[in-house]
Amino acid sequence: MNLDFSVEPLFSWYVVLLLISGVAMVGIGAVASSGLSAGWRVFNVIAGVGFVGYGIYLGFIFEGGTYIIFFKAFILPVLMIVNFVRSLANRSNKPAPVQASMVAPAPAPADAVPAPAAENQVH
Repeated sequence: MNLDFSVEPLFSWYVVLLLISGVAMVGIGAVASSGLSAGWRVFNVIAGVGFVGYGIYLGFIFEGGTYIIFFKAFILPVLMIVNFVRSLANRSNKPAPVQASMVAPAPAPADAVPAPAAENQVH
């Protein structure tokens, strides 16, 4: 395992934050009732799997040398979480659909002209 907070704290925190961000993004994408479109959910899952995969690679497989720190990678999960919360808020603000009731229709007014009956003709 490559995590050693006393020797390389930046690297170790980077790996931990990659893993946390990736798991959060996969979780957001996996929630079907989040109000996000299917495309956003798929994007969340793909990006989250990428974060987790890179975190696992750096934390367990990487044997030293150079590595890339994507600081922008931590902006993406924040934007995805903001989008998730906003979609939940929009979903909760929508009025509930009106349900049909079991009330009988109102009777027609007395002065209404009845519609002509359709004639059934057999040819």
